[in-house]
Amino acid sequence: MQERKPGETSQEAGLRLTIMKKSLELMTAAFTFVAALAWNDAIQTFFLWIFGPQSNVAAKFLYAVIVTGIVVWIGFRLARLTNVVEKRYGPKQDA
Repeated sequence: MQERKPGETSQEAGLRLTIMKKSLELMTAAFTFVAALAWNDAIQTFFLWIFGPQSNVAAKFLYAVIVTGIVVWIGFRLARLTNVVEKRYGPKQDA
């Protein structure tokens, strides 16, 4: 059970908790975006090292396909993990 401030209704406490969760999600997304930009630069530099400064369109498409494949794979893994967590720790139904 979450702690309520004095005089706060359960609806207000729920709203406060929802706002806090959403704020944390947005901050996490922002930090993830910064990390993704850093990895993007590192991977592009790696491909430039492999294919040289004369990288052509095929090399860029190869880069895009590899990154897309990795992102899709991670997305599926995260979705599976979310399902497991929801089943295990989801809200309990009172009978």
